[in-house]
Amino acid sequence: MNTPKFSDARLLQVILAPQVSEKSTYVADKHEQVIFRVASDATKPEVKAAVELLFKVQVDSVQIANVKGKQKRFGRFMGRRSDWKKAFVCLKPGQEINFVAGQ
Repeated sequence: MNTPKFSDARLLQVILAPQVSEKSTYVADKHEQVIFRVASDATKPEVKAAVELLFKVQVDSVQIANVKGKQKRFGRFMGRRSDWKKAFVCLKPGQEINFVAGQ
């Protein structure tokens, strides 16, 4: 399978942060997946290439979900948090990303 070539500058902007929550740790343990907060215009091939570049691991598959921002109140004014995108990255067997240990 021929993987598309992306610029390194673009790949460094795709992944914003790891998503650390109770659900993400459960998914990581059960399905060998890691969850990242990604740029809102990121695509699956870009996310796969970015994770492989940054963490030196092999990615099996990527699923992406758009997360809708919540309605919030500020006194009598209604506000809205912005929408964002998260990526579920499934690693190949034997691969692991450890955020706690120093690189």
